[in-house]
Amino acid sequence: MSLYTAPPSTRERIVLVTARLIQRQGYVGTSIKQIAKEAQATLGSVYHFFPGGKETVAVAAIKHGAKEFALLLEDALRREDDPAAAIEACAADLAVGLRESGWTDGCPVTAAALETLGTDSDIQRACADALRAWEHIVAEKLLASGFTAEDAAEVATTVISTLEGAEVTAQVSRSEEPLRAAGRQLARLLRTYRA
Repeated sequence: MSLYTAPPSTRERIVLVTARLIQRQGYVGTSIKQIAKEAQATLGSVYHFFPGGKETVAVAAIKHGAKEFALLLEDALRREDDPAAAIEACAADLAVGLRESGWTDGCPVTAAALETLGTDSDIQRACADALRAWEHIVAEKLLASGFTAEDAAEVATTVISTLEGAEVTAQVSRSEEPLRAAGRQLARLLRTYRA
């Protein structure tokens, strides 16, 4: 899912390429030279738009990836009135997208977060912001479905944590089943709040 409707500018190409590279090979495995080459930009252009270098472009890429996932999440939640069915549908969408990418296009937020654990960096802050934003999207759906504020917040954290972990497991095992199973179990969990 692309956030851009017109052909991307040089800056947008740099961000898009960086997000895909981080998805596929991580932050550590991605170099500024590779970003420039794959974005069909000069090194000077990369540094012009991102004077802070690799970390600055990575933060922009993480924010872009966070928005892409937010759109996917919002779309799945909008398609279904029932939040349990919506979360299960979201997990299925992630599973199909991951398989269609050849198991390479996981979450750039997770990839970057895992590689920079224990640091107080802009990357860690961007990753934390992304996770909180996704939790907020889920919590809003749950609140609209009658969950209490406390339950909505805790269940939303559980949903995002489970989907992120299941996505990594699906990539490693090269199987849709971890995400599909997570979706089924999350749906079951959400339905217990109505019992």
